[in-house]
Amino acid sequence: MKPIVSIIMGSTSDLPVMEKACKLLDEMQVPFEVNALSAHRTPDAVEEFARTAKDRGLKVIIAGAGMAAALPGVIAASTTLPVIGVPIKGMLDGLDAMLSIIQMPPGIPVATVGVNGAQNAAILAVEMLALSDEALAQRLSDYKSGLKTKIEKANKELAEVKYEYKTN
Repeated sequence: MKPIVSIIMGSTSDLPVMEKACKLLDEMQVPFEVNALSAHRTPDAVEEFARTAKDRGLKVIIAGAGMAAALPGVIAASTTLPVIGVPIKGMLDGLDAMLSIIQMPPGIPVATVGVNGAQNAAILAVEMLALSDEALAQRLSDYKSGLKTKIEKANKELAEVKYEYKTN
């Protein structure tokens, strides 16, 4: 099995956030790899990874970053593959990371999800891949239908909760 999605994080301390992307990709049966690379501590390795990603068969890169949040942009600068940035909550509740990721210069886009939004990053990657994979598109559709069912069930359960002044 060869990976088509790569999940990159600045350090393994980001794994509790980024594992949500791993779980979603696993559930969707999408082959992926996970690595720790630092834009500041291993810049040569990051550049090598980004330059060779497409040749290795990757189709989408999910890059998590906190604090200076340079990793997604540095990767995007050296590849033509879509890069999805996940700002990781650290200082300033992750706002600093989010702003660093979304403020990219023209020609170097990075799609960005919400702070700690690794699961949404994986869903976005699956949506991109599903454009050319009918079986994956069906799994994604089933997943999204399941979200609706989950909320409908929760609402039925809420209807059973009783309070003296509750009107529904």
